Amino acid sequence: MKLLIIDDEKSIRNTLKDILEFEGHEVHLASDGVEGLAMATSDNYEVIFSDIKMPNMDGMELLDKLSEANVDSSVIMISGHGSIDTAVECIKKGAFDFIQKPLDLNRILITLRNATDKTILVKETKNLKKRVSKIPEIVGASPAISRIKQMIDRVAPTEARVLITGSNGTGKELVARWLHEKSSRCEMPFVEVNCAAIPGELIESELFGHEKGAFTSAVKQHKGKFEQADGGTLFLDEIGDMSLAAQAKVLRVLQENKLSRVGSDKDINVKVRVIAATNKNLTEEIAKGAFREDLYHRLSVIVINVPPLAERREDIPLLANHFISQICEESGMVPRDIEKEALEELAQYPWTGNIRELRNVMERLLILSNNKITKGDVVAYAKPIFK
Repeated sequence: MKLLIIDDEKSIRNTLKDILEFEGHEVHLASDGVEGLAMATSDNYEVIFSDIKMPNMDGMELLDKLSEANVDSSVIMISGHGSIDTAVECIKKGAFDFIQKPLDLNRILITLRNATDKTILVKETKNLKKRVSKIPEIVGASPAISRIKQMIDRVAPTEARVLITGSNGTGKELVARWLHEKSSRCEMPFVEVNCAAIPGELIESELFGHEKGAFTSAVKQHKGKFEQADGGTLFLDEIGDMSLAAQAKVLRVLQENKLSRVGSDKDINVKVRVIAATNKNLTEEIAKGAFREDLYHRLSVIVINVPPLAERREDIPLLANHFISQICEESGMVPRDIEKEALEELAQYPWTGNIRELRNVMERLLILSNNKITKGDVVAYAKPIFK
């Protein structure tokens, strides 16, 4: 266990160091608050022992600075002139505990054990949150992306249905995931259905479920995506490819918040927020009779259009550097730089495949280039794919 002792009295520092090292801990020392703060913010300590009365920066100010720097270490305050009021003030400012001098060995070891448990719990909780909400960020600083981020912040906390439009590869699914992540439903399921990838004869079973024996291959009861997403969010990707029959059933669920499985006449209540996405012009699909107008109006309470990459070229350098970092981390490659001229060259290309295409090109450049991605690399390995 790595510990830090901050005290202006050398004898106290050394005595406490000897005790803690005898218990098997790694102990570092600082003679005042300024030195202690610098060490605490540049290294990871499970527990920090700090005197209250010190030159340059006292213990109370140190607690404030550690909080501002988001240091996770548990802090145990020690003082030879303590009082109940002082102890209470320390705890209010974030200290784990308060110990009076002269120091008692048993009290030190018990408090240290409890403080260590707390530090480990805090760090594990933070790591768990990072793992659970590992949703890629929406990269970009263009006006279009800024508007989308603002729209997500405003719409996500509501129950409004959202229709996300845009070409393939622009990041519609990412927008949907952030709408869920920033909503009150974030702890509930986010269920995705690619309507274009499911055969027409199976879409109803996939969405609404089926009873055992409802059709030849229905060997057991199956809960559909609406039931799986109950209480959470259902993302209907490429909804423009959904059959008219399935559209009619989706409309009923949206109107009545209930469904019936294939092969059953029993109604099941569901409460689902539906977010849909499409790369088609649904107004044109309605005119052709391929999409229900009433369903369109149910889905499009809020419409978010994700522009193609060619309409936000200023984001290409940001995205390129983001993908370089991401790919190197995922594949264990040594981080690589890219020349400014190479980024300028990338920004000139049409990117008909949008973000997905740019990521593929960046991975190709990382594999085929040398220590640094140059304009020559871009011309040699990226440009030939464009017609």
